[in-house]
Amino acid sequence: MTSNRTLSIHQPEDILAYIPHMLGYWPEDSLVAITMQGKTLGATLRVDLPHLASREARAGFADQIRSFLVADEDANGVVLAVYTDAGWEDGTVVRQAIPLLHALQLSLDEVDLSVRDSWLVGSEYWRSAYCTDLHCCPVPGLPVERIKNSRLSAELVYRGSSIGPSPRSALGKPRLASPGALDPLVLAAESRYGKQILGRWRSERCLDAILAVWHHVLSRVEAGHPLQSGLDAHIMGFLRTTLRVPAWRDAVVVMAAAGVDSAKRGASAIGLFADDDDDGDTPFDPQELGVAGPVPAAAKVLPERPADGDVFTYGDVLLGMQPDVPCWRTLDALQTVLAGLCVDGESGVVPAAALTLQGWIAWCKGRGSIAHACLSGAEAAQPGYRLAELLMGVLGQGTICAWARRSSTAWRGYKDTVA
Repeated sequence: MTSNRTLSIHQPEDILAYIPHMLGYWPEDSLVAITMQGKTLGATLRVDLPHLASREARAGFADQIRSFLVADEDANGVVLAVYTDAGWEDGTVVRQAIPLLHALQLSLDEVDLSVRDSWLVGSEYWRSAYCTDLHCCPVPGLPVERIKNSRLSAELVYRGSSIGPSPRSALGKPRLASPGALDPLVLAAESRYGKQILGRWRSERCLDAILAVWHHVLSRVEAGHPLQSGLDAHIMGFLRTTLRVPAWRDAVVVMAAAGVDSAKRGASAIGLFADDDDDGDTPFDPQELGVAGPVPAAAKVLPERPADGDVFTYGDVLLGMQPDVPCWRTLDALQTVLAGLCVDGESGVVPAAALTLQGWIAWCKGRGSIAHACLSGAEAAQPGYRLAELLMGVLGQGTICAWARRSSTAWRGYKDTVA
């Protein structure tokens, strides 16, 4: 989506309809907080709903939520939504939620983030957390269909947004591709290119060729031309081969986020290049795949990156510290390509790498649940896969990517403003 129009909020149902479109799924047992900048919605935070018995525990949790929300420096308010299926039948849903909401309100008031409104949402009903008027908040609540059929929800669907299954469900588990077997042509190409380039993983010329092919593919996907198994079997096999080498894997993701210069200079900084290539032997010619050689100089700085010559270390990029704004469009394209390189249920290094990078991109977007599901899949595909373990540790500490913590740099599924 390319529109920059403002989507208007007319009623609470519109805000509650916006949440699953922003997250990509309908939350379950979750607390969702959205910062407000005047009358405009800002950053969205989703966390698992805690079960805290003591006032001290609730206060500690509330302070942790506050530490995330204050990262939106332009925010001056917050709206809260508690997603739970507990207590609707016997009418105790409000009594169960109020202590947590009260703790959040007290903590947020300390930093002048006033709670504008709070709602409780279940799979069948929803209601205001504080309303006692039976006319507007009947028992057990208002039907959830009013959210799903709201004006804003209809407009978001019209603009191409969709809501997928929860990552907790079987259907919501990350799929690398449709169920089935890999195309034999892809496997044959992977085997052939593996013999051709894996032994030259420290060659600078080889990395140039690899980045050229990935750049070509990502540019195609950005332009609306995804890879197709069979027609692009040789390219898919080549890309799968490159995911087998951690340094190449990292170079690809750094290129997507921060540009080719950062990928090349970062590789040099970690001492990747050992082959001197003085023998003139080119390990792989990108023209074999219809790619016109190394990435041209004009394409070495991606559009979203300031053209100031800055380059960054792999660690800076992988931790979401640099660049100031990543190239979200190219990262979206990378996520699409990774999802099409493997089949569901496949095991080994290649699916582990593809799922890990998808998990990293989800973490960068602030979609922690999806990131966790992807990384869990990666560890299942290749137990002990190092990058998946490291990123899982980052998630386990509750760390939010720096890009996702600022409304000015955070990824949005669409470019419209909601106010």
